[in-house]
Amino acid sequence: MTAHPTFPHLSLPDATGGRRFVPLDPTVPVTLGRAPTNAIVLADERASRAHAEVYAAGGHWMVRDLQSRNGTLVAGAPVTGSQQLTSGDVIQIGTSQITFHDGLPVSETRATGTVEAEGTGEMPTELQAWHASITHRQAQSRLLEDIGAAAAEQPRVGRAAAELCRLAFALGRAASLPEVARLALASALADTAATRGMVLLPEQLAEARSAEDAQRSLAPVAARPDPWPRPYPARAVASVLSTDEALLAHAAAEGSRAGEPVATISAPIRSRGKPVGVMHLELDRPDRRATPDDLEFVMAVCDALGVALENLSTREALSSRLATTADENEQLRQKLRQETRMVGSSPAIRGILEQIDRVAGTRATVLVRGESGSGKELVARAIHEASDRRGGPCICLNCAALSETLLESELFGHEKGAFTGATEKKIGKFEAAKGGTLILDEIGEMSHAIQAKFLRVLEGHPFERVGGSSRVQVDVRVVAATNRDLESAVTAGEFRRDLYFRLKVVEIIVPPLRKRPEDIEEIASHFIARFAAETGRRIRGFTPEARQSLSEYHWPGNIRELRNVVERAVVLARGEWIDVPDIPLSRLAAPGDTGKAAAVAGPFVPTTIEEMERRHVMATLEAVGGTKTKAATILGIERSTLERKLAKWARA
Repeated sequence: MTAHPTFPHLSLPDATGGRRFVPLDPTVPVTLGRAPTNAIVLADERASRAHAEVYAAGGHWMVRDLQSRNGTLVAGAPVTGSQQLTSGDVIQIGTSQITFHDGLPVSETRATGTVEAEGTGEMPTELQAWHASITHRQAQSRLLEDIGAAAAEQPRVGRAAAELCRLAFALGRAASLPEVARLALASALADTAATRGMVLLPEQLAEARSAEDAQRSLAPVAARPDPWPRPYPARAVASVLSTDEALLAHAAAEGSRAGEPVATISAPIRSRGKPVGVMHLELDRPDRRATPDDLEFVMAVCDALGVALENLSTREALSSRLATTADENEQLRQKLRQETRMVGSSPAIRGILEQIDRVAGTRATVLVRGESGSGKELVARAIHEASDRRGGPCICLNCAALSETLLESELFGHEKGAFTGATEKKIGKFEAAKGGTLILDEIGEMSHAIQAKFLRVLEGHPFERVGGSSRVQVDVRVVAATNRDLESAVTAGEFRRDLYFRLKVVEIIVPPLRKRPEDIEEIASHFIARFAAETGRRIRGFTPEARQSLSEYHWPGNIRELRNVVERAVVLARGEWIDVPDIPLSRLAAPGDTGKAAAVAGPFVPTTIEEMERRHVMATLEAVGGTKTKAATILGIERSTLERKLAKWARA
């Protein structure tokens, strides 16, 4: 006897043969129907997708039919509109019966066939004589293949299909191998005349590559009763695994012995198309013979159990993969932090690191200024990694690399059809960086129109995507970087004054590499270790002459140029030590320098004007990191002209 809960609830049969209780909340209606979105899902083909609902009104509990196809009955009478419920009323939907209780203490006899305990007993090794004759063999169950055709031949198909549907939902919610085995065994025992049964599965499902492998590693996962009181049915199990067929066997009357079952049912449990386990049932009741219908039902239960096992295996593999992915992501983050960390011990670098520590924990906008290649992006990423936003995205966008229209789309996103080529909606960098940091490099190259929209976003206002009307609000920290003289740009009217002051909340100046020569060797050694590991070359370091050459060079391309020089030296060096011939340096003057490049480059060497032009163009291209557009702007020529010259020199 099981007491009902002392609160208003609905009770209905569950998949194990017992009853389950659904509590009623006066503020939330309880819907009943076939659709999986209902609070009570009815596996009944006569139920509509949204059939009825139970709700509270005026201090009473009411039931209302939701214009269902076959109607709703209460106490055998059809429900028209809404009807008040009294405790004990039975709501009938198709063949499903749901009982309403108002919470007063009542008791109800619980159906037999409840969930059994998990079996952990060891498998007996002795084999007993098999006093039985096989009467049926079958490889597939029709119950899960063509219910419509089977219904004309088998009267019990509707009840079996409903039970299998309920079992499928129960198996889908199960989270462990013993649980799915117990559910399947309980369903098989409840719908057949079997008095006991067991589910045998290999300890490691993935390791059972054949029937022989499965048989060697089989162990009881669920059994009723537990421990199993009889010898292990080795011959039946071996036959099922070897033939992949279910067996229904009746004991020979002349050969049966006391205590032996009058009939047995053994069915294969298949996973990924191969038998990996067996469900074995035994019948002791002489008045109830096992029938082919029982065999059909047990086979269908085993097929449902096999699908549940595959789902569990897939779920475990996904969980393992997710854990592995999380570890890989963390390793990638550590690698990124290592690659983007600031190297150097000069007073300038120490001052920058102190500024980063002070500003990282705030929401202040930061403006990072310095020459091209001096490490402005490293400073911006260091701010992100030191802040409480380091778990969020860190997105960098070069404002000088895009036209005005494309830059607006990249920053704020666009709707489908906003312009030619906008074939689908796209979120912008602001939305993508939600909860993290957005790094805007070359902020001084923004047009006036985008500067105005950008300023409003910095002020905390929502924005609209290009071509859209919905307002988007994001929480993003902005770190801007530029190598332009913004004060001169403001004076010349090329940069908005209000945006300049909004960006310059905190300003970090990154000095060029030539003004901190004490960091050159340390940075170069860092790059040697990195590129030697990537290429697999054994490079021990620089010769004294090479170190002197590096420290005396003016580095017009700053750290970017030093990185490229070291990478080229690691790749092309003939020995374990990098010497002066391995580090060819350019004659390009650094910004603000006059005549220094020629002094460093050495004595005058006569050459043609064309060769001088080639060297100058190549050095300029190298100084800007290979960006042809920027190099053409510095050289004062069109990009197409630059590309023709490069193509000509490549053919020479």
